[in-house]
Amino acid sequence: MPTLSINQRIAALRQAMQQADLDAYIVLSSDPHQSEIVAPRYQSRAWISGFTGSAGTAVVTRDHAGLWTDSRYFLQADIELADSEFQLHRKERAYLHEYESWLLEHLPAGSRVGVDGQLIGARDFKNLKKSLQEGGLELMGDHDLIEAAWEDRPALPGRPVRDFGVEWCGETRSKRIVRVQRQLEEHDWAATLLVALDDIAWLFNLRGTDVEFNPLFYAYAVVAQDSSHLFISPGQVSPALKADLVMAGIQLHDYTELLSFIQDAPFEGPIHYDPRQLSAQFADQIPESLTQTGDSLVVPMKAIRNPVEIKRTRQAMVKDGVALLRLFRWLEGKLEREEYPTEVDVAEQLAQFRSEQKAYQGESFAAIAGYAGNGAIVHYRPEPKTAATLRPEGIFLLDSGGQYLDGTTDITRTIALGPPTAAQKQHYTLVLKGHIALARAVFLPGTRGNQLDLLARQYLWREGLNYGHGTGHGVGFFLNVHEGPHGVSPNPSGSPSVPLEPGMVFSNEPGYYLAHHYGIRIENLVLVRQHPFSHTNQFLSLEDLTLFPMDWNLIQEDLLTMEEEKWLHDYHQTVFQRLSPHLEAEEQAWLKEKCRV
Repeated sequence: MPTLSINQRIAALRQAMQQADLDAYIVLSSDPHQSEIVAPRYQSRAWISGFTGSAGTAVVTRDHAGLWTDSRYFLQADIELADSEFQLHRKERAYLHEYESWLLEHLPAGSRVGVDGQLIGARDFKNLKKSLQEGGLELMGDHDLIEAAWEDRPALPGRPVRDFGVEWCGETRSKRIVRVQRQLEEHDWAATLLVALDDIAWLFNLRGTDVEFNPLFYAYAVVAQDSSHLFISPGQVSPALKADLVMAGIQLHDYTELLSFIQDAPFEGPIHYDPRQLSAQFADQIPESLTQTGDSLVVPMKAIRNPVEIKRTRQAMVKDGVALLRLFRWLEGKLEREEYPTEVDVAEQLAQFRSEQKAYQGESFAAIAGYAGNGAIVHYRPEPKTAATLRPEGIFLLDSGGQYLDGTTDITRTIALGPPTAAQKQHYTLVLKGHIALARAVFLPGTRGNQLDLLARQYLWREGLNYGHGTGHGVGFFLNVHEGPHGVSPNPSGSPSVPLEPGMVFSNEPGYYLAHHYGIRIENLVLVRQHPFSHTNQFLSLEDLTLFPMDWNLIQEDLLTMEEEKWLHDYHQTVFQRLSPHLEAEEQAWLKEKCRV
């Protein structure tokens, strides 16, 4: 059957809306587990709109099709929506649902708005329902209209899962389950229901391949005070792994049996769940008298890396640094020989160099390889038909990451491919100064990410410049490259409001973007630690984990202070010391020149 155009898909959805007596339908980007990256089956917003960015909401009414997304994706959305009925609505603040006010303004009282209750968290559904009701609109959560319109919709994946041994993660699954059970006893809760895929993978020391880039599998879990239960498709667990899980006291159930288990289980006391994670449709079927809502019990545990995980993470950064070095040497050689690669060529070659490192498992996200104006598209993903060809001029932004058994990496470097302009050097140096300011931060326990955010923006702000994304996000350990609960951004709520604690890892990635000309971003991953020079251990600071040099050609050195220059030289010295033992002689010479050591 021929693939439907975007406008034909809109028409099919409107037909389904008419049959369901709905005046508007909201198409989200999530799955029943509120994941950021979802299996193909749940890529509904991308299917209906053609917009492939990782964040956005589509709303279709009888006479309008709109896509709401934030400034990270404006340029991308302009391109991807160009040939369809969809109109881009530019969100002023990434963390607000601005389509709500649009619906209230454009729909008459009494209108019925639909959303798939499987794909929206119980708390978000409750808040949206209340907001629309106050404006005279009715929200319905029992319609999956995409299923009716999307005739060749992919099935739910069910690929085999595997054990993630204690030699990698430093703690047995039995000990992790006991830590959760102790919290249940402290709160006098009978059990906790786990929904987030990364929570489940971490707790049970399992990994999968159901989701692109993230080593996850579709499952639910219930941990009670005296038992633990994993709900997963039976074919995903081998007999040997099943025996190991049973030996650890874990009972296995089919993925589809969770609701009947919850309703039938004779728990004495409330069942805890996070209303941001459990879907509205699921939560609606559990008697409220049996539940206790609150933050996930696993998320704070998972955010603090143990000594083995920290050691492994440092090893992953060495591997990643070696792969990046070989990539940029390869790129220099190509340009010198006038063999000009495309952005896709660079991304594929980087994946190849990473794959040569031990324990490499794949990319942690699709590489953002943006040359010249494409670098200004914050979450740009080059495609073979449209990728730009790199030339020995302009600047090139490469944001990429790898998944290793040792951990998850995420690094961005911006380099000059030819003599940079004065403006490019100024902008790069302002971004670098902000990066250094955050890297050098010393702060008290209890400090939150939103309190540190302005350190990275201050030098850009003084010149009337800014960037529209957060300064940093938490990173998982061989899990999600975006993983809370912590982060750094101006947002006064959510992950940036979580206190930073020793053992947390997050990104430091300020940037600047001149639309249609170039993008600049500098990103390292950092570890929160006890400040080494604090005699009373009253202060915290950050350890740079990422190992790769900055581009001296883009630095306007007279804009740096003595303290900033010292940080830069010390960082480059560390990069050289850590990477050079793993390099050939020619590679060592190249790195020495780049680091100026």
